Amino acid sequence: MTVAEAVREGEQLLEGAGVDTPRLDSELLAGKALGLTRTELYLDPGRELSDGEAADLRALFERRSRREPLAYVLGQWGFRRLTLTVDRRVLVPRPETEVVVERCLELLRGLDAPAVLDVGAGSGAIALAIADEHPGARVTAIDVSEEALEVARENARTTGLEVTFELRNVRDGLAGSYDLVVSNPPYVTAEEIEGLEPEVRDWEPRTATVGDDHTEVIAAAAAEVLTPGGWLVLEVGDGRAGAVRRHLQELGYREVRTDPDLTGRDRVVEGQWGRSTKP
Repeated sequence: MTVAEAVREGEQLLEGAGVDTPRLDSELLAGKALGLTRTELYLDPGRELSDGEAADLRALFERRSRREPLAYVLGQWGFRRLTLTVDRRVLVPRPETEVVVERCLELLRGLDAPAVLDVGAGSGAIALAIADEHPGARVTAIDVSEEALEVARENARTTGLEVTFELRNVRDGLAGSYDLVVSNPPYVTAEEIEGLEPEVRDWEPRTATVGDDHTEVIAAAAAEVLTPGGWLVLEVGDGRAGAVRRHLQELGYREVRTDPDLTGRDRVVEGQWGRSTKP
């Protein structure tokens, strides 16, 4: 089997399994199995695969054909400037969450050493991206899952970024004082999860995906630890931005606003706690 034939075989298998991007996924999986970039795959499409390479590649194709997320099969995923380890212990970092980080960085602009708290660390994507792109930020990230924190700590080690990770449930309250609290909380309802694609429904951790009142709990808890003029930044479910915005206003947050994700859906809600300390 040649490289080109292997990619075609994978594309056909994945297309039959209902994968949205069968050609791209096949190329990425072939690159992982052979240790090549997508460009390098096409520099020598007639190269013959060894029996071991062919077996390894088919194993990856089979995993993806069962609708295991591509990121899990690859074992890593890009998020802003970082490449992070991901597996079934954590959610796959998504482009809409990059918008959350963008808003955090904008709100932190001009602060030399802001204290930041990420509620729901997961893979560490948000916390590590902020630490990476705002040098001097003192970032803490909490999660209820020790397994998720294991992944986050591994990502901190491999990226060389300094973030403090703690096992904590936001329902037990928060401690400390922060200039910004950020969270991508579970916001998919139990009814909605059954209608989502298999990659989410069957593979990603339910505790990080499904939740009814996590957003409200986090908003209330953040108010107890934000400095005057500090900011809360939340990723919210599709269609929920208006309700979350009103809830923040009822809690006493000011300057509440929403921002769209890359598809134009209102995805980020932010609010300032108390009086601004900026001139």
